[in-house]
Amino acid sequence: MNESIKHPARPSGRNFNELRQIKLTPHFAKHAEGSCLVEFGDTHVLCTASIDERVPAFLRGQGRGWVTAEYGMLPRSTHSRMDREANKGKQSGRTMEIQRLIGRSLRAVTNLSKLGERQIVIDCDVLQADGGTRTAAITGGWVALAIAIEKLLLQGKIETSPLTDQVAAISCGIHNNQAVLDLDYAEDSTAQADANFVITSNNQVVEFQATAEDVPFDKSKFDEMWLLAQQGCAELFNKQLDATRQERP
Repeated sequence: MNESIKHPARPSGRNFNELRQIKLTPHFAKHAEGSCLVEFGDTHVLCTASIDERVPAFLRGQGRGWVTAEYGMLPRSTHSRMDREANKGKQSGRTMEIQRLIGRSLRAVTNLSKLGERQIVIDCDVLQADGGTRTAAITGGWVALAIAIEKLLLQGKIETSPLTDQVAAISCGIHNNQAVLDLDYAEDSTAQADANFVITSNNQVVEFQATAEDVPFDKSKFDEMWLLAQQGCAELFNKQLDATRQERP
């Protein structure tokens, strides 16, 4: 993705097919069984994996496990302070939608029968938001999950890894009539269309969400975004593997 073609209208000055600076820092949290600080430019999300030797009531006695996720934004993760949802007494619809998406994405690449009757909870806390928090959470959440599963293997609690594939996510959009990769907030807030793609390393789609913000777009523009998403996720898969190979300090 080092093409010389520029898309000067992008607020960041990036090429149309260029990711933000991506950094995955594994073992970031001392106490969690698995963790990863994921940075998509100025979007920073801390993902932690916690192993619970119990499963939810609806799964008891079935011999299989569960992977779920929780998502939240810190009060000053954005330009102005927001109230904690705990103080409001309920989660917003956006929060519930995102954490369900993260959970579905991670379960899509996990053989729950091989996990045994235990649950892994992935907590995704947004420290700083600049667009793409859900895609960052999915990408970093997989790293945290993989590290936690490796711990189960080393402890002899499971015989084989339940992970069947990698999963990562990236945003794309149409900005000034050009399909572009990995939108930050400045771009997302003015895009003609935006989409989120959740893809496995075998190029299988877990989910995509695409919305026209101004006028409808045709399939050719969607195909352009899909190709960009595949290219972007290919880079993310390599970074995920690099992160899981790093030893705990």
